[in-house]
Amino acid sequence: MASLPPSFDRFGDDPPASPVVLSVPHAGRDYPVALQAALRVPLSAVRVLEDRHIDAVALAAHGRETMLVQRRARAWIDLNRSEQERDPVIDEGAAWTSQPLATAKLRGGLGLIPRRVAGAGELWRRRLDAYDVAARIRDDHRPYHAVLAAALAAARARFGVAVLLDVHSMPSLGAGKPVIVLGDRFGRSAATRFVSAIEGVVGAAGLTVARNAPYAGGHILDTQARPATGVHAIQIEFDRTLYLDPAGDAPGDGMPAIARLLRQVIDALADEATGARALAAE
Repeated sequence: MASLPPSFDRFGDDPPASPVVLSVPHAGRDYPVALQAALRVPLSAVRVLEDRHIDAVALAAHGRETMLVQRRARAWIDLNRSEQERDPVIDEGAAWTSQPLATAKLRGGLGLIPRRVAGAGELWRRRLDAYDVAARIRDDHRPYHAVLAAALAAARARFGVAVLLDVHSMPSLGAGKPVIVLGDRFGRSAATRFVSAIEGVVGAAGLTVARNAPYAGGHILDTQARPATGVHAIQIEFDRTLYLDPAGDAPGDGMPAIARLLRQVIDALADEATGARALAAE
């Protein structure tokens, strides 16, 4: 049987031209017909799950780095959740997996297949067929993680170190709150020097930044990071008001500046990874 084409786009050279590898897992706007038919709410209700147009920011910032951008909507399957985070309320195949712990995200309805969203309630007309969810795992979830792992391994082999930057966006945290949040799994997924390098760039731009609160990173960091062997991973969240229009629907006037900022972050991570900063200081 011929394999299906991937549900994500891969950009950049092969082998990687940079130790920095980019991942954009939540910006997908492809809503399969099967998903739309199963919804009990308007399609607009599940669009709030998107990291709206953060892929446009990443593409504008992109150089030659390896970058994966998921096309399929997060409502179809969430790449930043474990295969074990199958929700027994809606997933008939949840019993197929051994769940060591019901995570807070899963309990809140944001498991591997999102069950509910704030303001809309329950999303689906009926429980999801076990084989359908298994197919999404096989065709969408596993290929993305496999290609990402291979890219990081290739970058590590070429440069001696690899740094994954997992690019997301977030609703505004409110007046006076940080507009960028960095997640490193509370120090477990990346060396401090890489997080500090990003903080330096963000601070120089006059923007407020926080670590791990309220977003510390998720399954992608847990799965891909191996700091002890030279593979580091950081999640970055941008306040959507920084780059979207006032309606929060389309790219706004701030997008070019945020794309430039992301480009500076990528360059700072590459410099840190290759030791360019240390050499310049000597």
